Amino acid sequence: MQALTNRVKQVNRSPMNFWERLYLPAILKGMTITFSHIFKKKPTINYPEEKRPFSPVFRGLHVLNRDEEGRERCTACGLCAVACPAEAITMESAERKPGETDLYREEKYAARYEINMLRCIFCGLCEEACPKDAIYLSETFTPADFTRKKFIYSKEDLLIPNPLTEAEKLAEAKGETV
Repeated sequence: MQALTNRVKQVNRSPMNFWERLYLPAILKGMTITFSHIFKKKPTINYPEEKRPFSPVFRGLHVLNRDEEGRERCTACGLCAVACPAEAITMESAERKPGETDLYREEKYAARYEINMLRCIFCGLCEEACPKDAIYLSETFTPADFTRKKFIYSKEDLLIPNPLTEAEKLAEAKGETV
């Protein structure tokens, strides 16, 4: 029978000598490997106290952005939902009513905006497709939970706090202190 790889090694079936029957050399070899790891740098970190640095290409939790005046940037164009390969984004648009110019930038806005994080593959295509820079992927992990319902984030969950009226909440969301 021919082997599929060239890594085939014949098993040595010769009888063991006295030292091999004692297993002492094998135990000492294992102990030296174990003790050599004591003096190496530990790969683990104490998570809540220490946070590891993120990769520059890390994609975390989605965030809906606001402009400098605190208005929502999203114009409900639907390009993010179309670009999403996992079909995780659902949106419904609505027309801006008179007197809502301080809430929305354009005449059209997202009345309902949901992201199903169980379907999301964190590819970043929604971020690239958005012409208004309304959505971006932050450096925040998606929190763990036991219920599926809590992984469907609505517009209120994703929208950053208003920088004009909620400066403290915005600083807290960014991880800064005021």
